[in-house]
Amino acid sequence: MSVFESLDFWRDKQPRTGAENMAVDQLLMELVGQRGGDRPILRVYEWSEPTVTFGYFLLLSDATDAFPDDDLTYVRRWTGGGVVDHRVDLTYTLMIPRSHELATARGAESYRAIHQALADTLQSLGEKVRLTVVDEGDGSAACFTNPVAYDLTDMAGEKVAGAGQRRTKFGLLHQGSVMTSVSQDAFAAQLVREFSGQATVWSPDSSLLLNACDLAVERYATKRWLMKK
Repeated sequence: MSVFESLDFWRDKQPRTGAENMAVDQLLMELVGQRGGDRPILRVYEWSEPTVTFGYFLLLSDATDAFPDDDLTYVRRWTGGGVVDHRVDLTYTLMIPRSHELATARGAESYRAIHQALADTLQSLGEKVRLTVVDEGDGSAACFTNPVAYDLTDMAGEKVAGAGQRRTKFGLLHQGSVMTSVSQDAFAAQLVREFSGQATVWSPDSSLLLNACDLAVERYATKRWLMKK
């Protein structure tokens, strides 16, 4: 059974900075909440520079301690979760309107439902993964050394997929990261099929992207946001 009755899918092939990617996701979440209905947006996207993101409630030092590198850009996410190295992952975001049942479900249930579809996606593409049912991590901030309940791991217990979530008045924002050897296009196509049997190729209008550039400069790229405590 599909997670969503219908879905808008945006394969965003324009590499963007970390701040721009966070801004785009925020504005898409607001758009989903404002346009009505229960149709979510799935975005699969890329990074224009070596980037590490860290969860809203973490400190910048958590990210720099986990991945110390002068060539990295560090960005605070709007969602929770740990520290993620985007040099080595595939990244997707789901924006689920508040009218959909997953947006108001308990965090563990929305996480499980989305990651079960992700597990089915990777298994269909030949990856051997499993859905964890209990926390198996070491307590570190580095997301991929710290699998929690309903993350995905390989058969050896190494984490291969995690996510951060945020619930707002607009709905549920789910930012996911996947370690896989499959191509991004193959991953995206199969993920769409697992999420919904009625997906429509979609892209935002130019005004949203222009506004995202402004928001990136005004919020996500600022020292105030980066150093937030």
